Amino acid sequence: MNTSEASEWWERLPAGIREQVDGYVLQDALMPAVRVVFTAGRALGLSLHDAQSVVNDRYLHHGDRVARTPDSPLDTESLAALAAGSPGRVTAIEAVWDGDTVHGWFVELLALTADPPGEHRLAAIYWGAAERYLGEEADGDGLHPSAAAADHCGRALATHLSVPFHFASPHTPDDEARWQTEVG
Repeated sequence: MNTSEASEWWERLPAGIREQVDGYVLQDALMPAVRVVFTAGRALGLSLHDAQSVVNDRYLHHGDRVARTPDSPLDTESLAALAAGSPGRVTAIEAVWDGDTVHGWFVELLALTADPPGEHRLAAIYWGAAERYLGEEADGDGLHPSAAAADHCGRALATHLSVPFHFASPHTPDDEARWQTEVG
């Protein structure tokens, strides 16, 4: 779908729907915006792919006005500083899948600690942040960009801290796949 077609679909949606979608877009709430466009446009023959194109066109329309969710730092120095602030001794770094209706699937980078035992979120790696972090390597290895970025920066951090790194399901989003081994 080109920009002209997306604009035509946009104009066919009721004014209240357009206002709600723009509100979601300006808050950087992609998934709720797509859901509203798809639900309201389905009776008009709008497909899910078309709804995504319409919302993408709204993101382009609003540009810098969109209040983007700040990216977590993914450089080793920043992640090491965050890990050092965790209560307890860092014993491992783990990457785990998570998801929500705003960002879809993303990967969290966690510091696992002992004394006291726990897990502490260091970064949430969303699709766009992962692509910016990876640059030209974003299409490498066939991994979801969030998984590829988490694998890269997680391994670098683990090496820096001299602890193990684990990512139970890098190829398939699975928010229940966790490290089964006791670390400590």
